[in-house]
Amino acid sequence: MRRTIFFLVFFCSALSLAAQDKQVFSNPILPSGADPWCIYKDGYYYYTHTTGRNITLWKTRSIADLVHAEKKVVFTPPANGPYSKEIWAPEVHFLEGKWYIYFAADSGNNNQHRLWVLENNTADPLNGNWILKGKLYTPDDKWAIDGSVFNYNGQLYLIWSGWEGDRNGEQDIYICRMKNPWTTEGERVRISKPEFDWEKHGDLHDANNPPHVNVNEGPEVLEHNGKLYLIYSASGCWTEFYALGMLTADANSDLLSAASWKKNPEPVFSASRENGVYAPGHNSFFVSPDGKENWILYHANSKPGQGCGGFRSPRTQPFTWKPDGSPDFGTPVKEGVPIPVPSSKN
Repeated sequence: MRRTIFFLVFFCSALSLAAQDKQVFSNPILPSGADPWCIYKDGYYYYTHTTGRNITLWKTRSIADLVHAEKKVVFTPPANGPYSKEIWAPEVHFLEGKWYIYFAADSGNNNQHRLWVLENNTADPLNGNWILKGKLYTPDDKWAIDGSVFNYNGQLYLIWSGWEGDRNGEQDIYICRMKNPWTTEGERVRISKPEFDWEKHGDLHDANNPPHVNVNEGPEVLEHNGKLYLIYSASGCWTEFYALGMLTADANSDLLSAASWKKNPEPVFSASRENGVYAPGHNSFFVSPDGKENWILYHANSKPGQGCGGFRSPRTQPFTWKPDGSPDFGTPVKEGVPIPVPSSKN
């Protein structure tokens, strides 16, 4: 009888621990992966990140179990040509009843980096065919990376990181209208450029470029309580100063006016030496399955000096809102610390 009771207690304890394990996770959610992007739709998370050589999609009911998720390479570039190399920062969006992937690519020459669009009209983006719609021509057709699309009041907008001219001296944030998910219209408007010291770290030591490359990149938009918050990454990703900055605009303002966007003088999310999280940046956002929680998804390094390479890993954590309505991202959570999974509808 004692053995039976002991076994039952042990068995129940094991089940309890297993249940608890399913309710928590810890960062990182994959061993490596830069520029993570995630969207939640119809009960599934669709996730992607920069591989550099193709575009891969993950599909899972739990972002905390991404390591076991179904995945598929949905786009392999040609061996040569204008979109054959340096496939960066893909994002998957569901717009006007179809799936779209936006990504940056070049021919092997960084000066030729531009944005490109893929389209898929099936319900599940891991099925069907992804068709290259072509180059997403930005106004003035200058160097462009990190394209993202958002819909506000029925109007599509494109935001991206680009150069003012034809040489790499600075990366700024631009916005323009879109006629449809693969076509821009009107003029581009520069709404942010590096101006504070924390946005200006990045010495490339490259004879072909100016000695200091100031960076604003990876723009993403949040809407909350009548305001739009554009979160972007600042300083070189190869430095220890990579961090997130924020622009704020009233929702009823002219989004195509630079004067509508006010920059926060300090970063809103940055490295935590105490927690062993370095160079956090290039984020995206998603909501929990029940729509009650807001989450930030970002990449970071585990040690100083790891730069922009394969050491970067995707991490996620919930965030809240400050009394003034702006997002409060807190501090990057330490690796291995249990985090409750996004709240479910059940």
